[in-house]
Amino acid sequence: VQLVESGGGLVQAGGSLRLSCAASRRTVSSYWMGWFRQAPGKEREFVAAISGSGGITDYTDSMKGRFTISRDIAKNTVYLQMNSLKPEDTAVYYCAADPRSGKGYQYWGQGTLVTVSS
Repeated sequence: VQLVESGGGLVQAGGSLRLSCAASRRTVSSYWMGWFRQAPGKEREFVAAISGSGGITDYTDSMKGRFTISRDIAKNTVYLQMNSLKPEDTAVYYCAADPRSGKGYQYWGQGTLVTVSS
């Protein structure tokens, strides 16, 4: 399974970005897909996830209402729409896939950098 993120960049506080994660195979419709982020000097944290069926989504409380995870099965791509961005959202954002084998997220992308200026 290969995951390739894109869409990161520099944005002003209050702005929006949409991250994309293109997956190989039929990953998006079979695995749980998640977004994580890691800010400089901090541990990686969970952002959002969507089930293989698309019927279940999960978010970190602090991001509910600002971030939305979605997917396009035909494109085998998962998205993270980020609105009302804050400087503290600055981080490298990673896409990950969990095949639900009991081992958690086993496949990771290389990450895309999001920088929010104040």
